[in-house]
Amino acid sequence: MANDRAFLESYDPADYDRPSVAVDVVLFTIREGTLQVLMTHRTEPPFAGCRALPGVFVGMDETLDEAASRALRTKGGLSHVYLEQLYTWGAPARDPRMRVISVSYYALVPERAAMLPEGTDAAFYPADSVAAAGDIAFDHAEIIACGRERIRTKVLWSDIAFSLLEEEFTLPQLQSVYEILLGQKLYKANFRKKLADRIEPTDKMTSGDAHRPSRIYRRRGDKEEKA
Repeated sequence: MANDRAFLESYDPADYDRPSVAVDVVLFTIREGTLQVLMTHRTEPPFAGCRALPGVFVGMDETLDEAASRALRTKGGLSHVYLEQLYTWGAPARDPRMRVISVSYYALVPERAAMLPEGTDAAFYPADSVAAAGDIAFDHAEIIACGRERIRTKVLWSDIAFSLLEEEFTLPQLQSVYEILLGQKLYKANFRKKLADRIEPTDKMTSGDAHRPSRIYRRRGDKEEKA
């Protein structure tokens, strides 16, 4: 400890370059039958007038997770969203202002949890088309594409699709989410057989106003987890 104290007293951080650290958040939800991503509009250079992911510079006294939550809260008005790290972006020229390393996060939330407050300039855009648009700031198009591919792959072996649904859902709603994430149609009988051990029926039915009533399900274990 004494050696550490002596070392730190003589240590000068200015001897080394100190790049800035930022976080950028790719928040996905499903609206109008498509996977959509939350974006803001930049009003100042660089990339003024372009769309960008919600992002902030990391404060000296906050964790990466705290910064990511702050980005969603201040740029999109959203809070209490579960976030998971996606990838770290460190190309030297990714930001024309200075050397900036960005840690990206992604999140999947049901449409109801992604309701934006009045007054925000954030909005949702179809993820598959916005990633190819020409008005995206920094390397955010690449970050969106990376997030899109991550969930397309992860849905094959995990339960992330349920994050885009309300606690209770019908089987057609569940299958629709899987088809949107995978980008392909699924055979109903095979799909339901594969998911049978992950879901359980409730004692509720849809009203059947426009279609035949459907059984309402929930993810298996959700009731016990919330008890």
